[in-house]
Amino acid sequence: MRTKQPGTPRPRRETSVEITPSIPGDRQVIAGYGPKLFRISGLIYETSVLVFTDRTVAWPVAAFEDVMVENFADVQATTPPVEVLLLGVGERNLPVPIALRDGLRQAGIVLEAMDTGAACRTFNVLMAEDRRVAAALIALS
Repeated sequence: MRTKQPGTPRPRRETSVEITPSIPGDRQVIAGYGPKLFRISGLIYETSVLVFTDRTVAWPVAAFEDVMVENFADVQATTPPVEVLLLGVGERNLPVPIALRDGLRQAGIVLEAMDTGAACRTFNVLMAEDRRVAAALIALS
């Protein structure tokens, strides 16, 4: 019987497991963010944005205090409907006013608020899982 010497590398196997999700080319991928900018699917946005799985649009909200139910008309008009809306509130998570959360719930939108960085990362994960997700991202100052 042949014994293996300690520290001797094993022969390399030619099989591997691919763990990188396959993302269709028409999907929006948030590649980066920073002060007053987002890098999404090869484009730079220097404003707050609404990111859907198939498109990104400028969002005229500069600060969390400016967020109102009316700011989500594009989300409410999306077909098929968004099942989860991620709200990136800025550098730190803040509590969402009950009126905003209730107003979106009445429109059939589930809101998950978190800091903007977390919202970017969560969007990418949910999008890769083929979920009907959107992200409303307030640009960092």
